[in-house]
Amino acid sequence: MKKLLALVAGLAIGLFSFHAAAATDVSRGTDAEAEALVKRAIAYYQKNGKEKSMDEFSKSPGPFVDRDLYVTVLSMNADSLAHINPKMRGRNTMDYRDPDGKFPIRERTEIAAREGKGWQEFKFFNPMTKQIEIKHTYFEKYDNLIFSSGAFRPTK
Repeated sequence: MKKLLALVAGLAIGLFSFHAAAATDVSRGTDAEAEALVKRAIAYYQKNGKEKSMDEFSKSPGPFVDRDLYVTVLSMNADSLAHINPKMRGRNTMDYRDPDGKFPIRERTEIAAREGKGWQEFKFFNPMTKQIEIKHTYFEKYDNLIFSSGAFRPTK
């Protein structure tokens, strides 16, 4: 009887732990999906123009938001033209620092000016998990604008 109770207790604890882990797991976008979203945003911009595109990219929920992936657009001077957080639109983000003291926007504008596209990693607020996490971001310069999207990874 004691063995049976121990087995049942062990299974209950195991199931509870599994349920708790499943409840906090969030479906996350991938690097490949982030890159594809940027390319889709550029194609949309080419077809629809700047004003309509910036409004569309900033909708949340919207066609350019997929789980924790979303499109942002910056000018080469780091003015935020499209972002799912309405407080970010219109702000200059050049001096933004992540929690580690990195200047990711400054770095992004420099790489975009020099190479036209690239990847970077920094810490940023994930709107799905409501946590600061590592964001692996793909960006591409088009029409003197920087289109980007990033996949979040839990910090360790």
